[in-house]
Amino acid sequence: MTISNHIYFAGPMFTQSDLRYNEYLVKKIRALSSEITVYLPQENEAINDKSAYADSKMIALADTEEVLKSDLMVAVLDGITIDAGVASEIGVAYAKGIPVIALYSDTRQQGADNSQKLEALATPAENQFHYLNLYTVGLVKLNGEVVSTEDAMLDAIKRVLLERRD
Repeated sequence: MTISNHIYFAGPMFTQSDLRYNEYLVKKIRALSSEITVYLPQENEAINDKSAYADSKMIALADTEEVLKSDLMVAVLDGITIDAGVASEIGVAYAKGIPVIALYSDTRQQGADNSQKLEALATPAENQFHYLNLYTVGLVKLNGEVVSTEDAMLDAIKRVLLERRD
């Protein structure tokens, strides 16, 4: 029996920096094993060539089909807020029991043991930390994990895919 290792990569994709970071991460994931296939939505020109036209149903159907046939989702949570499309994709993965490894590398999460940063939480507009939507984070944690570094993400991918073989 052949075990599929199909990963859906969910990340914001509307700026050059988003697109380049997604490509960079997916290249690292693909380098883990020739047995891994990764669906990177921005590579699907039928729905993501922004100079062409794809309506909302075309986009929803194409990406949802890919989420549903995946064995694992990797999601980037970085940004001012979690990208709305990424949050939706996480919801689909959760509903279908597909594990999610989420990368949250925002540097503002550092210093959780700093008493000044903690005391500042009591002062209006002095939150030194970044807020993520707890519902979306909860969906990830109910069937996966949140990691804070690229190396931890790659290790988690290897671990999840190896566990599937046992």
